[in-house]
Amino acid sequence: MTADSDPARSKVGRLIEVNEMSTVGQELEDRWLGNGYESQSLRSLADWFNERLLAAKLEDAGENPIDGEVANLYRLLTDDDVTAGMRVDAEATLEQRGVDLESLRSEFVSHQAVYTYLTEFRDVSKGRSSGDRLESVRTTIQRLQSRLIAVVENNLGQLRGGEELVLGEFNVLLDVQVLCEDCGASYPVTELLDRGGCDCQSATDGRGD
Repeated sequence: MTADSDPARSKVGRLIEVNEMSTVGQELEDRWLGNGYESQSLRSLADWFNERLLAAKLEDAGENPIDGEVANLYRLLTDDDVTAGMRVDAEATLEQRGVDLESLRSEFVSHQAVYTYLTEFRDVSKGRSSGDRLESVRTTIQRLQSRLIAVVENNLGQLRGGEELVLGEFNVLLDVQVLCEDCGASYPVTELLDRGGCDCQSATDGRGD
């Protein structure tokens, strides 16, 4: 193995080594390829890895989490649907149990980091599934939406600060809708991706053979 192919040179590989998660690398590979497991998407694998990382941090702090506890704590830390109060409670629980939250958040990996680790450092090859392609599109859209919101917030804030715009405390909301001109259905773009299509698919499914 050359230095360039050393898994520890990747973020995922480094975290596996530092946190002594020796079996996680092989399991990531097996879960992606479907060797002994149902094949998982890269996004699902990133969440799975991050949960293993959180479990390792708790165990390193002398804790012994019960079944389901790690998955629930991870959900409370990362899920967009979680209320601010629930997230603060989860953060306080982890801090009380000796977990460095700032370090933990910086170590959470993305699906792209998992892909890089598997393909470039474990030399695993797999054609991207439609699910992985959908996730890639979703990630790109969400990144662009976040960037646009940040630009709008920054510019409005500057105008307000310079007394060129009268505006109280504000939030910028961005909702990209996709309208199908064939069936007339309209969905937020992320919902369209989640459901796998517009109402045209229902019409197609209802046709006779």
